[in-house]
Amino acid sequence: MFNFLHLSYKHLYWSRPSGAPEPAPDGTTRSFISTPKGDLELLCAKPTNPASGIPPVVFLHGGMGCAWVWHEYMRYLAAHGVASYAISARGHGASWHPSFFRMLYATTKRDLADDFVAGIKTVQDLEGSEVVLAGHSSGGGLSQFILNEGDVSVKGLALLGAVPGTGSFFVYVNWWLLDPWFTIRLIFHGWHSNSPLSHPVLVKRVFFSKSYDDKKLAEFQSHLNRYESFLWPMGMMLPFIDPKRVLRSITGWGVSDRVLIMAGTEEKLMTKPVQENTAETYRTAFSELVRDSTLDAKDTTVQPLSGDGGSDNTGHGVEVAWVPGAGHHLQNDTPWEIGAKKLLAFLQRL
Repeated sequence: MFNFLHLSYKHLYWSRPSGAPEPAPDGTTRSFISTPKGDLELLCAKPTNPASGIPPVVFLHGGMGCAWVWHEYMRYLAAHGVASYAISARGHGASWHPSFFRMLYATTKRDLADDFVAGIKTVQDLEGSEVVLAGHSSGGGLSQFILNEGDVSVKGLALLGAVPGTGSFFVYVNWWLLDPWFTIRLIFHGWHSNSPLSHPVLVKRVFFSKSYDDKKLAEFQSHLNRYESFLWPMGMMLPFIDPKRVLRSITGWGVSDRVLIMAGTEEKLMTKPVQENTAETYRTAFSELVRDSTLDAKDTTVQPLSGDGGSDNTGHGVEVAWVPGAGHHLQNDTPWEIGAKKLLAFLQRL
């Protein structure tokens, strides 16, 4: 009767996970970071033959994700000489879990940012180097927030299908247009945070391209966290960063562009206009900082950049890249390797 709603309770949980976590993904190792609130999961993929001059990468997951979502990219980078790490914030992956109500109604974007900052500082200590920060979706939003607040300095910023610092209100409008039964289903689910992704059909529709394999989809869904903070996305609905402050927290500018904005061409949430607006926001801020001699960098005009799809460009401190055929979770979708290759090329140009 309600098939059109894709109404399911199979993937909804109201309690913390129990038992030992599953083994770390192939090609990675897992350790834990001790914080006053609890232990945080840190995955690492180290190269056998490190490439000279490329800083380590720290990956931040988005809403309902975890460190696991980065395992393909991590193995790819390690195979090409680049060390990378991925952090699971509280309530995600193998990290400590707040209770259901504490997570939904009392966990803010600042709380989750603190978890990620603890991970970034741990990696910086381990590697003896500043890192390149790479954030996906709401994790991309937190990446900008962390730099805006001056919590850390980094050598580069990669925003992958990221929530725009100018606010995500219209991103959720896109989600509602994609899934008009969003609110009705949420009521049936008792306002459970994971209602919008409670059925494989919904996960694939929102996160992936049509070509994504159903077996991989089932594995992906099994790694979604049990419940999510409402205050995290609500804290990013309206503008929450100053792009100039974000750029000033990135070091080593010189002649290289140090911001990468990348998304899939099948992205349905952080759509092409959203990505282009983010690029324009940072490019304008960059040019003004260079003009005012606040950044010691070379301001170049926008030029085409070679890459799959033929639509990438670079200039004014920012590279823009597209992954043909990929949806919102471009790092896991069928053509994930194209995005990993473009991220590696960005790192090699720093």
